[in-house]
Amino acid sequence: MANDPTDKQMPALAKLATLEEKKMADGDYASSEEYLPGSDGVTLHEFKTLRHVSDRHPYHAWLVVIVEFAERWTYYGTTNVFSNYIRAGLPPGSTTGAVVDPAHRADGVAGTYFGSDAGLLSQHQPTGALGMGQQKSFAIRTFNTFWVYFTPIIGGIIADTMLGRYKTIMLSSFICLAGHIILVGSASPPSLAHPQGALGGLIVSILIMGLGAGFIKSNVSPMLGEQYSFSRLRKETLDTGEVVIISPNVTLQSAYMYYYAAINFGALGAISASFLARDHGYWAAYLVPTCLFLIVPIVLAVGKKGYVTTPPRGSVLLDCLRVIKMASKGRWSINPARTYRNFKAPDFWDSAKPSYYTDADRPAKLHWDDEFVGEVGRTIQACLVLLYFPIFWLCYSQIDGNLATVAAGMRLDGSPNDLIQNLNPLTLIIFIPIFDKLIYPGMRKLGWNFTPIKRIFVGFLTVGLAMVYAAVLQHFIYAKSPCHDNLPSECETLEEYPNPAPINVWVVSGPYILVGIAEIFASITSLEYAFTKAPKRMKSVVTAFAQFQSALSAALNFALTSLNVENRFTWLFGSFAVAAWITGFVFFWSFFKLDQQEAELNQIGLGERRGYDDEKPPVIETGA
Repeated sequence: MANDPTDKQMPALAKLATLEEKKMADGDYASSEEYLPGSDGVTLHEFKTLRHVSDRHPYHAWLVVIVEFAERWTYYGTTNVFSNYIRAGLPPGSTTGAVVDPAHRADGVAGTYFGSDAGLLSQHQPTGALGMGQQKSFAIRTFNTFWVYFTPIIGGIIADTMLGRYKTIMLSSFICLAGHIILVGSASPPSLAHPQGALGGLIVSILIMGLGAGFIKSNVSPMLGEQYSFSRLRKETLDTGEVVIISPNVTLQSAYMYYYAAINFGALGAISASFLARDHGYWAAYLVPTCLFLIVPIVLAVGKKGYVTTPPRGSVLLDCLRVIKMASKGRWSINPARTYRNFKAPDFWDSAKPSYYTDADRPAKLHWDDEFVGEVGRTIQACLVLLYFPIFWLCYSQIDGNLATVAAGMRLDGSPNDLIQNLNPLTLIIFIPIFDKLIYPGMRKLGWNFTPIKRIFVGFLTVGLAMVYAAVLQHFIYAKSPCHDNLPSECETLEEYPNPAPINVWVVSGPYILVGIAEIFASITSLEYAFTKAPKRMKSVVTAFAQFQSALSAALNFALTSLNVENRFTWLFGSFAVAAWITGFVFFWSFFKLDQQEAELNQIGLGERRGYDDEKPPVIETGA
């Protein structure tokens, strides 16, 4: 496909829809007496003038949300203390990573001594364990992020083609649990007495936990969307007498808002982990989320008979590739410009549709319907949209580690420096209901169509602003640090205890809050976009592709390891801000025309359809 996803692309995409959907796109349903296709008695006039509201959330959707809450508590309750666990060495007299001397617990967990090049532990500092230093800590944490967002691709393929989402999540929960048990053992006092061995145990646990968590991650989000089995617009009269439209898209937007809130309720598990690590050691900090993870298979089993599930189809990915291959046959040229024009042609997808052929000349391998071709084209557009997200996640990654180091160079006053990371989930928990109940409904009431493309664009601008805040703050910390060496987190007194800059650590809250708001605009929308634009039997794979952008971001971040050092933070944060803003404007320019087609895109595949030759519609089943 060509790089520019909008130039003359929509005519080709419009041909993917049914004849009725094309009429709607062309304005043939302008009469208030004409009903919209794929709706229960909603006219175009009503669609444009009545307020769109969310439907009620079904019981089993909440069960899926609970599963995600428990899994995320476990994930963040372990990974959010990795920074100090890897970076700093054991405190004086400690065998667990806990601060033994109560007089120095007010210093929090801002470990400042990094050990020798061999990773040996010595000197005095608040809590830590392995003493590997900032760069090794950054490299391991970045690999963990890459791994946990790479494995969803594998989990999505397994679910969509072999096991289905429910069975994949259940199996993955036991894999993940095994990894957490290994992590607890690797953080025990006998293990920490041999830091290189403990590091090996940590790496093994990261690999196993990442496999399980990744498989869960690619399937929980689309499984939530599946519980909303309705797909048609309908009218309803409220108690106030107002007639509104119950919109599946608004309902899914609300569902994913609360799903994301559950993720961040789970992320608050890191609060207890920070204090457990400081007061009782890392084995205790890792044991609590491991026990909590047992909720996942229990809740899955409780709701087993009531979940709405989509059975796997082994050929769906191959069929998608076949559609692309058939559509592009004869379109390639040694002249790149001609290839570009051919791929932009309005009839690009026609040769992949059954309706293009007579019964006599129809290829034997072509066993899908026209609407599936439309879904494939829409999915490609969605993937192009999602490809911009690595820059967003690159900015987000700063709150996972580097900003904890920034906080370590500030006056803690009893607050663990890695506790500050929890301002991000707290922001989301507070602001998600405000956006869902006040801001978004208010915009709809005013007639403002705040589409997914617009929301993502605003998310890029907001995350860039967060990076500007971080750069300015780091500049002031450099200036105020008693050591004046641009390494404020390493600054120590003669007694080798932290000697921070005289700036309260809560001043660093700004980037965490702004990044949280940016996630509401961009990250939540990406989950919604991936689900609504993917074919029914490819939702796990497309969701995994959305999450894979975080893996690409981690790989990019890993390539920048040499720049992720404290004395370059001001330059680093400023560069990320510029990158986010440039990417945001390019993104909006690239998809402006696509943004205008949002309603038409959401109609593809919702009307009556033939489906696959070897099955009868509908393709959704109830039960496991």
